[in-house]
Amino acid sequence: MIRESSKSILVEELKAQAKSLGFSRVGIAAVSPSTHIDFYQSWIDAGMQGEMRYLAREESVKRRGDVEQTLPGARSVIVVTHDYLTEDLGCSPDDPTMAIVARYARGDDYHDIIKSKLLGLLKWLSQRVPERVEGRAYVDTGPILERDLAQRAGLGWFGKNTMLINPTTGSFFFLGLLLIDLELSADSPFLEDRCGTCRSCLDACPTGALLGRDAKGAPVMDARRCISYLTIELRSAIPVEFRSAIGNRIYGCDICQEVCPWNERFAEATGAPAYRASQDLDGPSLIDLAEILLSTDELGFRKTFKKSAIRRAKRSGLLRNICIALGNWGAPAAVTTLLRALSDMEPLVRGHAAWALGQIGSSSARSALSEKLTSEEDAWVRTEISAAIEAQDSSSL
Repeated sequence: MIRESSKSILVEELKAQAKSLGFSRVGIAAVSPSTHIDFYQSWIDAGMQGEMRYLAREESVKRRGDVEQTLPGARSVIVVTHDYLTEDLGCSPDDPTMAIVARYARGDDYHDIIKSKLLGLLKWLSQRVPERVEGRAYVDTGPILERDLAQRAGLGWFGKNTMLINPTTGSFFFLGLLLIDLELSADSPFLEDRCGTCRSCLDACPTGALLGRDAKGAPVMDARRCISYLTIELRSAIPVEFRSAIGNRIYGCDICQEVCPWNERFAEATGAPAYRASQDLDGPSLIDLAEILLSTDELGFRKTFKKSAIRRAKRSGLLRNICIALGNWGAPAAVTTLLRALSDMEPLVRGHAAWALGQIGSSSARSALSEKLTSEEDAWVRTEISAAIEAQDSSSL
């Protein structure tokens, strides 16, 4: 048992150790049932999680409401942040020929980086106290309300964009959690809402995914409309009504963070070299990236992106997104690549390639679509081809 007089010293040393491991900020939350679980359940009941069915599982909801369901005997949660903002070296969302990847996914996979550091912190803590410490590390991988715990640990407030915002650094950071069965002195929760009347993120969202705050002040997002959900979590076809709004964002979206005044004023580039954009993901050519993916299979895709969070989209999902971006570019230069995609092994890719060719509307695209319609066996792809031909015919009237 650690005496009260020693707890504050231990916490000071713990935070210093966490920062020596590269974490930006550290907070400690006491273990208690979440006060946000009712809102979470109502969000699930409204179906706003879309195809992310794992979020709605009864056991999953129960664990999110109480971390002791995950670690019996848990007494404290150590919450850390790891900044990931990097400078754009050659990346421009305004250049339709470029593939835009969300900033967090341009470097190495944050899951592995942060979890390794958290386990190192747990090892240090185990050696620092006389009793045995049980702990579990989580980095966006378990049924836990990370931002709820981070707010309770004093690290920021829930912005209208649903991100956790810190008043001195903005929101370009990852969260990591270390659940332990050791009682530590908890930090004061962050209770202020400093978004005020600002609507920058709400007004800038291209798909209208951000719905403001509910009657109790909780920010609401309809994930089914979010570009990050559409390009990463959604495994099926992207609804037609959202395709044009995606633009050239092929993996995730940063718009609601980029327009946030707190980021504009305070966010700074990270010093963590692992998050620096790899040359292949800092605004690569849409055509070049498509050609690479069309020349490989799922196994090759995994090897290519083995150190990247982009693996989550899978080959078919990423190619689907690239096809949409090529269609939004709308240049005849993309037709040759899209014709290859129209014959891809995956129906998901073929269908979105058909849509993109319909957006371009050249005679060669029209001819290829008509020819493909006679041989395509997948019913959904045939529907997309027919719709693309009709779109071309309508635009030529």
